[in-house]
Amino acid sequence: MWKKKLREYKGKFENYSIRKKLNSEKKIDCNFETILNSLTLEEIIALKLELAASHINHKLYGFPIIRSIKFIVREAVIMFALSATRTPKDAAAVLGITERQLKEEIEKFDINPKDCNYELPDDTN
Repeated sequence: MWKKKLREYKGKFENYSIRKKLNSEKKIDCNFETILNSLTLEEIIALKLELAASHINHKLYGFPIIRSIKFIVREAVIMFALSATRTPKDAAAVLGITERQLKEEIEKFDINPKDCNYELPDDTN
């Protein structure tokens, strides 16, 4: 019976998938996903920083990476939680914080929860 109830409840972000969104925009493909899956999160972050630095002669002087990275990662995790769950209450549970703390974080990072919805048009699903 609980499975039936679970199927009936369709949340706001039921069709969420950043993967589908990036595939439809032709930003990634199956080969990229395979390569990305073989990398650790640390390697991905280091590679992204190296690529960003390569455009400015490998000099990130004056940019406080160590102080900024915790905020960058925190914002990304909050956006993921909002996108991958049905309700803000569920997102807070995923993050291990209260709904009030989640609301404070959303305000702090000026996140629009509607921007975290990566639904595709019906004809591409």
